[in-house]
Amino acid sequence: MNAKEQSVSAAVAAQMKSYQVEKHDEETGEVAIVSKFKYLEGHPKQYRFNGQTGRFNLNGTTDIGSKISFQPIAWRIFVENLFERGRKEQWAEIFFIDDKNCVSVIMFNNTSVDVLFGLIEPLFYEEYSLSDVVLTVESEKRENTKITPKGIYYITKFSYTPADPEKVKVQREFVRDHRIFRADTLTPTAEYKAVSKGFFNALAHQEPHYLPEPVAQPEE
Repeated sequence: MNAKEQSVSAAVAAQMKSYQVEKHDEETGEVAIVSKFKYLEGHPKQYRFNGQTGRFNLNGTTDIGSKISFQPIAWRIFVENLFERGRKEQWAEIFFIDDKNCVSVIMFNNTSVDVLFGLIEPLFYEEYSLSDVVLTVESEKRENTKITPKGIYYITKFSYTPADPEKVKVQREFVRDHRIFRADTLTPTAEYKAVSKGFFNALAHQEPHYLPEPVAQPEE
């Protein structure tokens, strides 16, 4: 790298935020600043929990086991009728950055949400939030003996360890500069119980739709 290129690189680095990296164009020699985290606004990568099998998966197809760990960057807990299930339920929608640096989301409902609240409460009194910890979520087998034959289902149990403070700082700066939400689960009728500062409610921030102003007609 010659002196001019070093000077350009230093100038670029001075403008970079903690979540950004330099990207060099080999053909032109130009240097661009890009985010190291991949995010298509409103369409995060989707991880899911199957309460019938106790397994986690990616996009409903790729099995990733009975346990998952991640560091939340934004979340909301709310009550709504989603996915044509025909009833209002408790939901927790948690956003995180996965090991491939993709903004991702995972959702839990009903009993698992109550379990999550049981973790949020002590964190609050210790002056932490979910973004300060790495969550580990494991499936736990339950039996419904009120029916014959007995039913088998799975809930989730949550545990946490403190997150790396430097990683917390980087992710918070990224969240401040980006609108984190999942477009297909936003509804105007959701009843919110808890919302993080990092969650962006796109419905509440829609640009108003104005009718065009009438054009004055020339007098005859």
